Amino acid sequence: MEAFTKLTGIVAPVDRVNVDTDAIIPKQFLKRIERSGFGQFLFYEWRFHESGEVNKDFAPNQERYQGSSILISRANFGCGSSREHAPWAILDYGFKVIIAPSYADIFYNNCFKNGILPIKLSEAQVEDLFQRTAANDGYQLTVDLENKKISDSLGLEIDFDLDEHRRQFLLQGLDDIGLTLQHEDKITAYEANRVAF
Repeated sequence: MEAFTKLTGIVAPVDRVNVDTDAIIPKQFLKRIERSGFGQFLFYEWRFHESGEVNKDFAPNQERYQGSSILISRANFGCGSSREHAPWAILDYGFKVIIAPSYADIFYNNCFKNGILPIKLSEAQVEDLFQRTAANDGYQLTVDLENKKISDSLGLEIDFDLDEHRRQFLLQGLDDIGLTLQHEDKITAYEANRVAF
């Protein structure tokens, strides 16, 4: 997993509450076993009309948000089923940071396991980010995980909280397997000394 320390990127809004994992990656696209290739299906039923045409009214489809790597949304992001394909699709599409007031627990945990930084801010702070994003074409934020700060070029500075264990996971680019492999020498020594059954 790629280490995350600091990111400056364009912000894209999804101005909806209770964005569930079926909206993030609809069930008909869950046939792959690899982690890649899901980005093209992210928010599929919002990004495209039934005819297959691009929905220009869905903000992330608009030209000003192309190439964005920071997603802002409303409360209870990632609710619904526990499918890990949801963070896979978000990351594969190009988003590395999500900012929302709250998240569903399983989705929140899965973000860290896949190299995505989900940040919790107050409703008022998120609303301010929506206003700034709407008012400024190509609006960018800098997210500094080492110092737990968010800033922009217009003077905004926000501190955010994050569990230290999860912060270290991202800073070091570790998932659960990578964390375990930090103790590979001890595991190997144990296995070498273990009595065979």
